[in-house]
Amino acid sequence: MVRFIFATLIAVSTTLSSTAFADGHASFDWDAALNGDHRSEANKSRDQYRHPKETLEFFGLTPTMTVVEVSPGGGWYSEVLAPLLAPQGQLIAGHGTVNGSAYGRRSLGGYLQKLGKNNDLYGSVIVDSMAPPETPLSVADNSVDMALVFRNVHSWLNAGSAEASLAEIARVLKPGGVLGIVQHRGAEGTPLDVSKRTAYVPESLVISMAAAAGLELDGSSEINANAKDTKDYPRGVWTLPPSYREGDNNRDKYTAIGESDRMTLRFKKPGA
Repeated sequence: MVRFIFATLIAVSTTLSSTAFADGHASFDWDAALNGDHRSEANKSRDQYRHPKETLEFFGLTPTMTVVEVSPGGGWYSEVLAPLLAPQGQLIAGHGTVNGSAYGRRSLGGYLQKLGKNNDLYGSVIVDSMAPPETPLSVADNSVDMALVFRNVHSWLNAGSAEASLAEIARVLKPGGVLGIVQHRGAEGTPLDVSKRTAYVPESLVISMAAAAGLELDGSSEINANAKDTKDYPRGVWTLPPSYREGDNNRDKYTAIGESDRMTLRFKKPGA
C-alpha cells in the first residue's frame, strides 16, 4: 500500500457557528481559488452548475480546517479547495489505491500529475489511500474537521462499499465535524439497481445510510438543484454534460438541461 505524504496533518478544533462561518469566509480569497490560471476554462465553465463557493459556504468551510476530500477523481474540487486551505488549513485527498482497478490507477495517476505540475499550489496537499474496509485512511480517529463527498455515493453502491466508506468517514471526523455530500438525486422509490445503473440515488437512502454510520443530518440545500433534469436518459446521468455519453445525439437538448439535479446534504458527527 502506497502513501504519498506531503505535509503533517493539522488538527484544529473548529466551532461551526454562523459567526465562525462569516469570519472564515471573510479571509478566503475566492477570486484566486475560482478564477486563477490554475483552472482551465472548461473547469471554470462547470461552476454555473456546481456552485463551488455557495456549496462550500453551506457546508461551513473555514480557513483553518483539516478537510478530507473523498475520491477526488481528476481534482475538479481540489483546484478550489487547495488554494483556500493552503495558508492555514490542510487538504487530504482520500484517493483510490495504486493497486486498485485500471480506472482507479488512471484516476490516481492523473491526480498526482495535476499536483506535480503545480507544486506551489498543491505542495501541501496530502494524498492518502481510501478503499475501506481493506484500506482505511492513515488518519487518526477524531482528527478531521470536514469530509467532502462529491458525486460518489452511486460508486459506493456499485462497489458495495457505502457502509464501510461512511463508517470510515465517521471514524476520522471530530465530534461536531461535518460531512458534506453532493449527489445526483433520484426520485424517491428508485430501485437500487436503477440507482447503480443511472447514478441517480434517492435522498432518503443517502440520509439513512449516513444515520446508520452515526452521522446526523444537519441541513440540506437546493444550491445544486436542477428542475430541468428529467432523469430518464439512455445512459443515466452520464448522458448529460460534461460526459455526453450519447455523443452528438440530442446534444443541444442535453446542453440546455445542463448538469444533473443534485442533493446537497450536511451531516454532523454528534458529541461536540
